[in-house]
Amino acid sequence: MEASLPYHEPGIITILIQASFLLVLNVANFVLDHSVYCGLLGQIFVGVAWGTPGAKWLSAEVEHVVVQLGYLGLLLLVYEGGLSTSLKALWANLWLSSCVAITGVSVPMGLSFVLQKLSGATPLQAFAAGAALCSTSLGTTFTVLRSTGLITSRLGIVLTSAAMMDDVVGLIMVQIISNLGSSASEISAVTIVRPLLVSIAFAGCAPLVCVFMVKPLTLWLNSWRIKHPQGLINQLLNKRGTPWIIHASVLIGCIAGSTYAGTSNLFAAYIAGAAISWWDSEVSHPASEKTATGTPPPVQDQTAGRSEADNSRTSEPVPEPKQLDTSGIAIFERYYLQPLDRVLKPFFFASIGFSIPITEMFKGSIVWKGIVYTTLMMVGKLLCGVWLLRISVTSLLPTKLLAFIKHPKLQMAHFWGRIHEKPKASLQEPSQSSQSGREATTQTAASHSNPAGTNPRSIYPASILGCAMTARGEIGFLISSIAESNKIFSSPQAKDGKSSEIFLIVTWAIMLCTILGPLSLGLTVRRVKKLQQGVEKQGHLVQKDVLGVWGMS
Repeated sequence: MEASLPYHEPGIITILIQASFLLVLNVANFVLDHSVYCGLLGQIFVGVAWGTPGAKWLSAEVEHVVVQLGYLGLLLLVYEGGLSTSLKALWANLWLSSCVAITGVSVPMGLSFVLQKLSGATPLQAFAAGAALCSTSLGTTFTVLRSTGLITSRLGIVLTSAAMMDDVVGLIMVQIISNLGSSASEISAVTIVRPLLVSIAFAGCAPLVCVFMVKPLTLWLNSWRIKHPQGLINQLLNKRGTPWIIHASVLIGCIAGSTYAGTSNLFAAYIAGAAISWWDSEVSHPASEKTATGTPPPVQDQTAGRSEADNSRTSEPVPEPKQLDTSGIAIFERYYLQPLDRVLKPFFFASIGFSIPITEMFKGSIVWKGIVYTTLMMVGKLLCGVWLLRISVTSLLPTKLLAFIKHPKLQMAHFWGRIHEKPKASLQEPSQSSQSGREATTQTAASHSNPAGTNPRSIYPASILGCAMTARGEIGFLISSIAESNKIFSSPQAKDGKSSEIFLIVTWAIMLCTILGPLSLGLTVRRVKKLQQGVEKQGHLVQKDVLGVWGMS
């Protein structure tokens, strides 16, 4: 066994291949991101071209490294989503998010049993296919929300929390499929219950730890730092890198704990980001503590003396030093954002391209079956947007019945409102009547200028939610690959070394959903932004009427 790795200079071919791989990933992302808000599609296709499915320019060792670094990027993407989450908004929309998540899991699972008629699949194979298609790609979701600027909106909160719930279900399916093997007799209750219970425990214990441990400790520490400004603890916490060390420790601790406990480390990364976001916004911080955390303690030297002399000679005020922001999102942007955007995130989406067996997918029967199954799986996720539709019950009634219900003789003042206010207004003096009319007009304009008071009957919020939930990505490929390796998708007549038909059909669905979902979302958001710009150009005050309350932060 060698004591060290011998150093060898890489050849020029290796340098050119890897440099072009990284450069093209970023160029493709820039071009598509600024046109249709889905640069990740270009990165997936670059992964197909450079990797094993295409030209095989990258060696297997390099592809494994790209996959591992890309997964670090996925963890940071989910962590950033947690940092951008408002806990109050998350709690306020928890019921709606749960309904969206249940729809996104149950409908694709049910529709997957069509494979029994479509491809002769067994119920076990149909279940495994549905397990692969019931999840939602968190990396794709957070990337598209970042590029469209909707990550902090109410729509973004509902979407991310629903996608997170789908991901937890998907990771539970991973544990089930990995222990399933080729027969259902290997399923145990622990296999199904443990990931679910651990996920619930993480989601339930994290708020308790924050409220009953972190908050009292922070308040005590704040009072100690105020009383001892020159103490060792205060000086240590004033260091520039201390917040980064604390945040990184929380993130790594949650990921490691969740992995050993048996649940999703992506879920733990989201909880870590949400906990830090809660600490920044909900825990009270004294003014002295805020200024202390941003700047190092003052130093008395000759520079201070010269600044005082300069102040005495000039009347211009000396600007105060800019305080350093130590919030979770600021630390993320300072330390993680550049490597994430330029290296880790492109590697993640390229690694998805490595998993697409493009050379085996273009057989006639595989193509049309894959397209049919893809259509069903897209419909299953698009139905999630129904929860955001504003459907008036009265609009479903016949016209004559609606007119009969609204007849004045059938209206009651305590139920339909005060119907006698309008005749009273006509008895006022002309000046008062005109004044009240102007006030009513002003109130109407104010209500239209306030985005929070608008909730238009538009399908755009529902369309954005459904398209964003469509992308499957990493979890889908993981579940389908495990099912294929465990011979769940294989038939007795399958040839060695060849992928099974069901696996290729499922791969078609995952690939097309991962491509068409972000593309549809990008085009929809582009249309919404054009509509908003058109409203602004017309001189109105309405800026978010297109999405209504769903576009509010």
